[in-house]
Amino acid sequence: MTTDLVSILDSAAERWPERVAWTFDPGERLTFGEVGTRTLRYANALRERGVRPGDRVAVMLRNTAEFPLTWLALARLGAVMVPLNVKYRSADAEHVLRESEAAAIVTTPEFDELLAGIGPRVLHVADLESGLPETLDHKARPTDTVNIQFTSGTTGRPKGCVLSHRYWTVLGGSMVEEFPRLTGSDVLLTAQPFHYIDPQWNVVAGLLAGAELVVLDGFHPASFWAKVREHRVTYFYCLGAMPTLLLRMPPDELDRAHLVRAVQCSAIPPKLHAELEQRWGVGWYEAFGMTETGGDLRVTELDHDELVGTGCLGGPTRNREVRIVDGEILLRGPGMMNGYLNHEPVFREGWFHTGDLGRMDERGRVYHTGRLKDMIRRSGENIAAREVEEVLLTHPEVRLAAVVGVADELRGEEVKAHLVSEADPSELAEFCLQRLASFKVPRYWQRHEDLPRTASQRVAKAELAALHGPVFDRTTGQWSAT
Repeated sequence: MTTDLVSILDSAAERWPERVAWTFDPGERLTFGEVGTRTLRYANALRERGVRPGDRVAVMLRNTAEFPLTWLALARLGAVMVPLNVKYRSADAEHVLRESEAAAIVTTPEFDELLAGIGPRVLHVADLESGLPETLDHKARPTDTVNIQFTSGTTGRPKGCVLSHRYWTVLGGSMVEEFPRLTGSDVLLTAQPFHYIDPQWNVVAGLLAGAELVVLDGFHPASFWAKVREHRVTYFYCLGAMPTLLLRMPPDELDRAHLVRAVQCSAIPPKLHAELEQRWGVGWYEAFGMTETGGDLRVTELDHDELVGTGCLGGPTRNREVRIVDGEILLRGPGMMNGYLNHEPVFREGWFHTGDLGRMDERGRVYHTGRLKDMIRRSGENIAAREVEEVLLTHPEVRLAAVVGVADELRGEEVKAHLVSEADPSELAEFCLQRLASFKVPRYWQRHEDLPRTASQRVAKAELAALHGPVFDRTTGQWSAT
């Protein structure tokens, strides 16, 4: 198997120069040959502007062709991409830029005001089109770092996962060599923002398979299946609240008039699984992975039918070992992250402790049973409670804050803040919105005279659910009793 992103790209451009590689809706349509040429232009323009092998370069772009072109161009140079969430505000953007020690950021004028004074030098992506399509001398190695991908991890503020070429070749390769066995006859679709790993592994899988990748500007439930039909999509991956939101759309006589042969999804709602398959007439296959580990567990066509509605995560891919120790899911194998940037090693004898709880059946298939992490999972977003707490505690009228996740039918979990403060929740929400991405800002707010503590004076979060009192819902603007 090809061992680095640059070789994968060059091979695809040589084998299928006229075949469509990417379709952006709305946006450009590029062949594999054009992707190869444009990334060379970008790489040479970046080099002319001082980017060197090993440099970390932040990228803050929306779902346009310029994002993956910049990523692959940086890989050609031997530089490292640090994706920034386009929903970031000053506090979370500054944290990522400071932690990563980014030498530059590729973006558009849309984000200039946000980045002014908090980031490195700004390179506008439009200026990279001026580069020459000249071959570069740099040779990538499988172990070279190609991404620093920030995630909330298991505790604390977002941490940078150090990802090598091998991470991507193992993950993308597994999509071709194993279920769903993507080929050049497939058309893939992604609706997630490009700063997540999902569209990125879709790019790699498409390059390896010679398959077209359709990229939407975002997830829009009302038009999603119309786009699937329009682009003759055969495969897509989704997660979080997506399946629930799709089911809430009115039934359409064209619901089954599509070419999709498989849907992979993380956290399929067990009670809705059969309904999803019945409505659209295609199998939905559970898949489990993490930014830290790539693709790990999958349901395949061999056991799909018996597992519908069970919540089973499936068994390990051929590159993964899995075991349950003290109730926690542990993973081991090639192609995982090299570690967290600027943090102590996290692998123990090669095993990554996921922080997720599970059980295993007699056939080695894993069932998720809960989480050890102090992390909230809202609509597929990982939110570190500590990060939100730290922002709240910078407000002069907040004396103590504890942030937790509460169950939500649509989003899986919603964010709730328990506070020792007399400040108005609407004011505090606005304070957070200026510093954090909107999905991290608490929906629910509850005031207290004090919060329960442990012997070490940490907030005893396990006891918060038992506290009663009025709760403010930021969505409705109303107070209600608990």
